[in-house]
Amino acid sequence: MKYKQIKPKKIYEEVAEALFELIRSGQLQPGDKLDSVQQLAENFQVGRSAIREALSALRAMGLIQMKQGEGTYVKGFEPEQISFPLSTAILMNQADITNLLEVRKIIETGAAASAAKKRRSDHLAAMHHALEEMKQASGDEELGEKADLDFHLALAEASQNPLLYSLLNHVSELMRETMKETRRIWLYSKETTREQLYEEHLAIYDAIEKQNEVNARQSMFQHLENVEAILSKYLNSSKQS
Repeated sequence: MKYKQIKPKKIYEEVAEALFELIRSGQLQPGDKLDSVQQLAENFQVGRSAIREALSALRAMGLIQMKQGEGTYVKGFEPEQISFPLSTAILMNQADITNLLEVRKIIETGAAASAAKKRRSDHLAAMHHALEEMKQASGDEELGEKADLDFHLALAEASQNPLLYSLLNHVSELMRETMKETRRIWLYSKETTREQLYEEHLAIYDAIEKQNEVNARQSMFQHLENVEAILSKYLNSSKQS
């Protein structure tokens, strides 16, 4: 029988794990200042280089931040930390894109309902501006795509949930990166499709403006169902050609 060789942990790894556990258990709270490198070295009875390496590892994990001239602090949670590496988009196949569209439907229908409930006048203004850009984007596929994304992000912001906004932002960017020029050209170069997309976004806006959560959710679902149908048609035709 072959056994996996167990490598001994380095000193800095043990220090990093000990500090990680203090943060995980709540003994160190967001905003708390850590002891100085010298003090930590004395407390752990290790060299200062091991402390610096441990702190670098925790900073790479996004758990602490080092402020010049002030010291090292435990970070608070930031919604922006939720991300997907966009470079992996090139690995996605048609099934992955279908799954991504399903994720959008799950997230954005809820976001639309939440926006209908919580939206302010400035949120409506941002969505309306995106709609105007969409209307004027005839023949400019890049502008049409940008206006579309701006509308969805303005809607997410209207939910007043920063975690939801960050998540939707990353999902939308991943979607755009995955489809690249394909999505832009197919969705925005055909006049009938462009007009349909505008009308669907307008229906979502109207529901949110009237604070009708049910209609907002349903309008968003119908819109994303149509986008999925259009893209699936294109992907299938590309596969056959």
